[in-house]
Amino acid sequence: MALRKKAAKQQESAKTVKVSDYRLLLSPVITEKSSGGAIRGAVFRVAADATKLDIRRAVETIYKVNVTAVNTVNYMGKVKRTQRSIGRRASYKKAYVTLKEGQTINVVEGL
Repeated sequence: MALRKKAAKQQESAKTVKVSDYRLLLSPVITEKSSGGAIRGAVFRVAADATKLDIRRAVETIYKVNVTAVNTVNYMGKVKRTQRSIGRRASYKKAYVTLKEGQTINVVEGL
């Protein structure tokens, strides 16, 4: 009996939104492809050390949706030359989040 209560409490605490969830999802990527319906889900810029499981949990708890898949891409910053020096743009990680059929995330809401 005590084990069931403990398991239920752990599941309940896993569903609450934490500050670390918001630190994981840096910003939504709003492009023609992501907002035009070509992707069934959403695209986010995420922290470089975020794992697919962390991203899934963060999206599910913040937006209250069911995630079916998470694909991540690491982008290396481009080398850019100015007049006298060579610089580099920042590197970042992007996550493509696929949602369960019929669910959507409105990332523009609240802006």
